[in-house]
Order: sequence, then structure tokens, then C-alpha cells
Amino acid sequence: MSRRYWYVILTYIIMQFSGLLFSPILTVVFGLSITDATIYWSIFSFGLAVVVTLFFLKPDMQMRNDNAAGIESIILWSILGVFMALFAQGIAAQIEIAIGIDPGSENTQQIMDITRAAPIFMIVPAIFAPILEEIIFRKIIFGELYKRMNFFFAGLLSAVIFGFIHLDPTHILIYASMGFVFAFLYVKTKRIIVPIIVHAGMNSFVLLMQYNIDPEELQRMLDEMQMIFFGG
Repeated sequence: MSRRYWYVILTYIIMQFSGLLFSPILTVVFGLSITDATIYWSIFSFGLAVVVTLFFLKPDMQMRNDNAAGIESIILWSILGVFMALFAQGIAAQIEIAIGIDPGSENTQQIMDITRAAPIFMIVPAIFAPILEEIIFRKIIFGELYKRMNFFFAGLLSAVIFGFIHLDPTHILIYASMGFVFAFLYVKTKRIIVPIIVHAGMNSFVLLMQYNIDPEELQRMLDEMQMIFFGG
């Protein structure tokens, strides 16, 4: 693995834990509540991490790849990828329900609680997080594993890591299923922008649905969709 990839991973790790130090500082300097300080620092740190990551990956962006997908294929696979990810997530959700796991992600609920308190926070899961996570988990981790093993095992390992990093192990199957789809899109198009777009689209869809629709109405709609696509 190249040194700049390690720098990207280190940037991500520092960003994840930086709030432990800087959020309390914001509360003292600006008189913010710890909740507001955490929200504002998360937005700033994620945005800064994106800028730093793109700086380290500048050589990659300047590389020419004649086998990579063109603009039309990027658009096509980005649209198709959203439906593929939704379908994979639906199957994973049905499996989890069948084995007795309650639907609903604590990680997603926490994000929604923060978003309702401060709508500007939506930029983190809708834009910043997909960019960082796809670069790290697909381009770097999956990409390096794929050089040493076949797609299935590289996709499985990177998808499981992707699932655990969300700190929601109960729903590891859902995160892993989406990780597999994102890895497939990356291999198929040879463009990291495609899984980034799909990931951002998925997150934005979930955020907007839960933000604008009453939870009971949303659950009713999800139940109806499950009956249509999966029966019973």
C-alpha cells in the first residue's frame, strides 16, 4: 500500500476521534452546549478530512485509465446502483427479521436525531461521509485486497470492515450487503465516483424520507414495499 493511502486512513482515524478533544474546547471558547459543539465540530472535521484526503489522492486523480467508464456509463451505473443497493439492503433486512433481529438501525436513528436538531448536519452523511468511506473502504481497502485475492473474499472482508466501522454490529449484514454492491460498482466501472454517488444517493434518500415523513407513516410505507417486493 502506498504511503499516501496510509495518510488517508490516518486522516480518517484522527477525524473520527478529534471530537473528543475539540468539542469540549468549543464549549469553553464559544459557550456552546456539548451537543452543539459536537455537531459543529463533526461538520468541520468531516469537511476538512475530505479536503485533506483529496489532496493526498491528487496523483490518483491525475492518472489516465482508458478502461474506466465514460460519462454515460457513470450516469447509468450510478442510477442502477441505487436500485441495486436498495434491493440488497431489502434482502439483508428480510434475513435479519427472519433470524429475529429487530428492524431499525441505532446508528441511523442517532444520525436522524442530530439532523432534526441541526438540519445543516445532513451534509455529513449525505456528502462528506460517502466520499471518505468509499475512498477508504472501496478504493484503498477493497482495492488492495482485490490485488491479492478474488472479488468475493476481497468484497467480503472490506464489506465486513465497513459494517463494523458503523458501530452497529447487530445490522452488520445490511451494511455488508451494501458494501458488496459498492465494491461491484467500483470494479465494474473502475471509477470510485460511481460508488460515491450511489452511497450519497442512498444516504440522502434515507435522510429525506425519515426527516420529512412521520415515523409511523414511514414504517407503514416500508412494510408495504416489503410485501410488494418480498411477499408476505
